[in-house]
Amino acid sequence: MDIISSKDNELIKDIKKLKDKKHRDINNEYIIEGAKIINEAIEEQANIKQIIICEDCINTEAIPKELMYEVAKYKCNYVTKKVFESITGVVNPQGILAIIEKNNKKTEIDYKQDLIIALDDIQDPGNLGTILRTIDSVGINQILVSKGTVDTYNPKVVRSTMGAIFRVKIIECEDLAEILKETKKNKFKVMVTSLQTSKSIYDIEYKKKVLVIGNEAKGVSEEILEIANEKIKIPMLRKNRKFKCICCNRHNIIWICKTKIKIKK
Repeated sequence: MDIISSKDNELIKDIKKLKDKKHRDINNEYIIEGAKIINEAIEEQANIKQIIICEDCINTEAIPKELMYEVAKYKCNYVTKKVFESITGVVNPQGILAIIEKNNKKTEIDYKQDLIIALDDIQDPGNLGTILRTIDSVGINQILVSKGTVDTYNPKVVRSTMGAIFRVKIIECEDLAEILKETKKNKFKVMVTSLQTSKSIYDIEYKKKVLVIGNEAKGVSEEILEIANEKIKIPMLRKNRKFKCICCNRHNIIWICKTKIKIKK
């Protein structure tokens, strides 16, 4: 088994480049790191180009044996601890990372779903990751992102999605406003988040709607506000305030049922 021991190795140099959006776009690849998310990538049949393993992990239990058996089916490269520390993006690495091909080949919007989420210049990687994780949890499998939104394949975003990035189709929009006009032609109504309304997300029937979430500081752009059919706000919930789902009659602080997203008090 050959072990890469030089930081000047061409493969190591290429992996380091993937920390920059420019090279992620050029190569159409991104990095995932850690046993759990790599296991999810395998389960979701993500296109794993190669896996990098720190030699110190080979004879330890840092990586579960079951995962090592699965990893062996892919192209693997082993590196020294020093080399791995030069490419890792986390403080306490588990000693395993993978290069994944982006799942952005299919750019057509699926109009069969009743709800489409669109992001207008979201900037915080953690916020984007949380949104992807949330929509995945309620069965939404596509999202529109504006050109000004933080890169979906940013390592911080990828980590915070907790595997949702493999299941949600990410449609990158050069001109989000034009795409939203196209959704209206397909009989969808465009909703935007705004504080300038009394109507909340709990007052809406989510049928053939596009929900646009705006920038953390500036909100939704004026151009998209002009396109919108209606405005809604996301209220802050008081502690212990509960809602009941009209579909399954269950109670929770926030309960979103997969079959009906409308919630009432």
